[in-house]
Amino acid sequence: MILGEGNRTSDSAATLDDLFRRAGVRHPDALALADAPNREDFTDGPPRTLTFAEADRAISAFATKLRHVGLRTDAIVALQLPNAVESIIAFLGVLRAGMIAAPLPLLWRQQEIVSGLSRIGAKAIVTASRIGTTNHTEIAMQAAVELFPVRQVCSFGRALSDGIVPLDDIFASNHVDTPAHSPRAGSAAAHIAAITFDLDFVPIARSHVELVAGGLETFLEAGAAADAATLSTIPVGSFAGLSLTLLHWLLSGGSLHLHHGFDPDAFATQCDGLASAVAVLPASTIAPVADAGLLTKSGQIVAALWRAPEQMVSAKAWNHPSTVVDVASFGEIGLIAARRDASGLPSPIANGVADPSRRPTGAPKVIEAARNESGILALKGRMVPIHAFPSGSEREQVPRNDLNAGGFMETGFACRAGVDTRSLTITAPPAGVTTVGGYRFRQRDVDATIMQADPTATIVAVPDGDLGQRLAGSAGNPTVLRAALQAQGFNPLISGAFRPRSAVEAA
Repeated sequence: MILGEGNRTSDSAATLDDLFRRAGVRHPDALALADAPNREDFTDGPPRTLTFAEADRAISAFATKLRHVGLRTDAIVALQLPNAVESIIAFLGVLRAGMIAAPLPLLWRQQEIVSGLSRIGAKAIVTASRIGTTNHTEIAMQAAVELFPVRQVCSFGRALSDGIVPLDDIFASNHVDTPAHSPRAGSAAAHIAAITFDLDFVPIARSHVELVAGGLETFLEAGAAADAATLSTIPVGSFAGLSLTLLHWLLSGGSLHLHHGFDPDAFATQCDGLASAVAVLPASTIAPVADAGLLTKSGQIVAALWRAPEQMVSAKAWNHPSTVVDVASFGEIGLIAARRDASGLPSPIANGVADPSRRPTGAPKVIEAARNESGILALKGRMVPIHAFPSGSEREQVPRNDLNAGGFMETGFACRAGVDTRSLTITAPPAGVTTVGGYRFRQRDVDATIMQADPTATIVAVPDGDLGQRLAGSAGNPTVLRAALQAQGFNPLISGAFRPRSAVEAA
């Protein structure tokens, strides 16, 4: 499915599957993917490790299974999986089958899944029997009941209910053939590869070219060695996750080591075995990690993801020989990466394109920043989505992918220009938006949800040093309200705001 990329692509542009195959041809027996050592703490099965040849077979087997259950070219397949090997195999398997992947945030529950997938006509949901203590297969089945287009629920893991398509057998398959699918017109890289979701469940569709551009932004700024390993704590449920985890790995051609949530002992074990890896972490965690003596050696690179880029101005100086690359994420619109200079503090965002002296000669210009007349940061470039999805949604009341005359898209983040006008500093998030870790809510929608459940209850966003913000609520009977929100399938960040005070303080 092509949305009309204009001159943004060419017939020679690579797809994500092309990038994977190139690495596999060079090093078929080299390690490609590895789970965290504590995998059994958060999902079924012991830790997996796959060589490129083994991963290639699993990708083809997964793609074939999608075809065998009746899915066709350009079918949209939703993915909700832990940050483990399966998430990468499934994503690439969807693409190899000629379909479109729609990775979902891990904390989405029934209400959000239905709201998001009903807008895009997803045909299948792929999940895991257990992520943490939650039965995600059950959640997917409940959502599928409300989503008429969903034809299949597929799952990794044990003890699956009747009617669920089991997937663990793809890792035992010797399947090597790419499944046949209907031919597509035009450049393969111009077709939609993935759909992620922004505020108001707005679907953002990106081609292979746009996803590669997102990965290039951090890959070029980091300047890591060829075939360097990547250790990532960021799951692929967002554009930032796809760019920093999946695309960084595909572009480097090294191994990808996945870490789910954050377990200090498991992460330390992974770091000990990966002295030269590029480590991808939330920005709030890099100081504690350094205090623990990790990722501080010369030659190591830390990619620090800022989901709330307005907080970059208060970052602590990095006083270690390793290199930090700050990655400012602006929702699902785009991201900007910049290496820290000798001061150890985050560099301001370039007003225009990034300083070419920090990137390889001839490197593509994938993102450009500007401050509009209202003082709002706007982005332009190969990674910025330029078409509404699905077709016709640009005529809805909520504007989507609205570009100005210069081709820039507003992010909603306020910014100020430096004295020399060559740099920009983010000063405030979009008005009315609450950001909790990697999740963004319109506060008015959260308020309305609580008002409907309990008119006497209140919920507010308060600052949080680790998450940017967190939700805190009060109610006459918080236990009853919390249980009601959970039963109705609302995000646990909302229901969790009504935990007993002692539990909140302990967390």
